[in-house]
Amino acid sequence: MPRSHLLARLALFVSPLLAAASPGSPTEIRGKVIEAIDAATYTYVQIDTGSAKVWAAAGQFAVKPGDTVTLGDAMPMPNYHSKTLNRTFEVVYFSGRATVNGAAAVAGKTADAPARSLPGLAVDLSKIARAPGGQTVAEVHSGRAALSGKQVSVRGRVVKFNGNIMGRNWLHIRDGSGVEGSNNLTVTSAGAAKVGDLVLVTGRLAVDKDFGSGYRYALLVEEAKVVVE
Repeated sequence: MPRSHLLARLALFVSPLLAAASPGSPTEIRGKVIEAIDAATYTYVQIDTGSAKVWAAAGQFAVKPGDTVTLGDAMPMPNYHSKTLNRTFEVVYFSGRATVNGAAAVAGKTADAPARSLPGLAVDLSKIARAPGGQTVAEVHSGRAALSGKQVSVRGRVVKFNGNIMGRNWLHIRDGSGVEGSNNLTVTSAGAAKVGDLVLVTGRLAVDKDFGSGYRYALLVEEAKVVVE
């Protein structure tokens, strides 16, 4: 599907569904779980927000019908087909932050489906060596103007992973450098990794990347090669 058509469809779905979500944040879905389905590395939940019923998904987590959930940092994907479920959803909100009954979600117990994007997992950021000839996360942020459009190489640990969203995998890496606001780097790649992995990522730095429909990234390392070390 052409990008323009995808964005047009996305806009049609986003407006009414975001209006049904919690008013606290335009990308936060909150409500009572009607149905929960575990599939590969994700848990899909149908949520009654009080004014609409929507589907959302996050890295597999423990949840059951009747629980109250909040899914933050949600990205809507219209006409999304799950190969595992062999099912096409009109729209699914993929989230990187989940709480269940007011507490941080815990990973599901399925052996072959580790949590991929849940917050609060202990990730050791000590003793991470700089990539040869590369940059630290903080240096990418501080040097964004000069590095824009150029290749960067950063070594860090994966603190969040979301797979197969808009045809790519999304990683968030940190290396212990920087402060809040400059200590995290978002990466898109065909490669995969899990939370806690030490990775070397190499890709082109995009500054103020705008996907449309309100999804804009101040910094994004695109089409990166990801090597798990």
